[in-house]
Amino acid sequence: MEKKLRVGILGATGMVGQRFVTLMDQHPWFEVTAVAASARSANQTYEQAVGNRWKMETPMPDYVKDMMVLNINEIDTITSKVDFVFSALAMAKDEIKEIEYAYAKAETPVVSNNSAHRWTDDVPMVIPEINDDHFAIIEAQRQRLGTKRGFIAVKPNCSIQSYTPALNAWAEFEPYEAVITTYQAISGAGKTFDTWPEMVGNIIPFIGGEEEKSEEEPLKIWGHIEDGKIVKATEPKITCQCIRVPVLNGHTAAAFVKFRKNPTKEQLIEKLESYRGLPQELDLPSAPKQFIQYMTDDNRPQITLDVNFEKGMGISIGRIREDSVYDWKFVGLSHNTLRGAAGGAVLCAETLVAKNYIQPKD
Repeated sequence: MEKKLRVGILGATGMVGQRFVTLMDQHPWFEVTAVAASARSANQTYEQAVGNRWKMETPMPDYVKDMMVLNINEIDTITSKVDFVFSALAMAKDEIKEIEYAYAKAETPVVSNNSAHRWTDDVPMVIPEINDDHFAIIEAQRQRLGTKRGFIAVKPNCSIQSYTPALNAWAEFEPYEAVITTYQAISGAGKTFDTWPEMVGNIIPFIGGEEEKSEEEPLKIWGHIEDGKIVKATEPKITCQCIRVPVLNGHTAAAFVKFRKNPTKEQLIEKLESYRGLPQELDLPSAPKQFIQYMTDDNRPQITLDVNFEKGMGISIGRIREDSVYDWKFVGLSHNTLRGAAGGAVLCAETLVAKNYIQPKD
């Protein structure tokens, strides 16, 4: 790309916003030209606004330290500086919807990490290796919004990344029912052990709204476009429990699956290891070379050893074995703030650029 696209980050001072900031450091296609947050953080440098709340493992990049934080409601100012924005807003869903619509109507594409628009009928919710074809719904959305450039696209919930890719890789064997328990890291709640010390040595058997997302969002991803809407799939039926565990990064899933066809273990492993999507075919900057790896050791995948596979953008699967009630069971692992959050949104943006939905304004 001859000239980098100009990027704005909405909600730049929060945990997901900080992850976007780190991922944009020396990105080959994108450069940050605006950081925005609430009025409380506005009119300070980014370093001042974040203060002692920097939560990333790596230091704050130099490029952003002296950038002035803008008020997210200064839409005209921000949209004049950017070609598109990432949304990492931490607000009520109705407020997020309103702001994301405002940016889209100001002819600025919005690639959102938020859940507010995940069930809007003409907003694509995409894992690029699985359903990049859903970006075609953007034309219908633009007609509804009355825009030429502007639109909203979202990435799905972090909890589904550790099992949905495997089920998708096995589509030809027709999985029709799955029981899944996810063991979710505290960074998924925007926390560290310093800010949530009561999680040390603790498990909380409830994460508000997470089980509904984990059961329903894969069905939209596997759905189809019909009459300007995305119609969700009806199978596989998924029932899920989501548990918060004392881990900083990485969501683990224990899954049990029934198939209409009868795959062998060797077939299941081969489908995982050979799976490729559009990001791999196009060699996009954030795409993992190997989307899914299968681990043969009985004690893998593990958070400490495997969560950063492919820089946190790959999926690790292990312990495929026959089950006495269901057909097969397995364990999956994904990085919740990279593949599951900001990194997944960056890969969505790269895919949108490759498919010409995001282009320079000038």
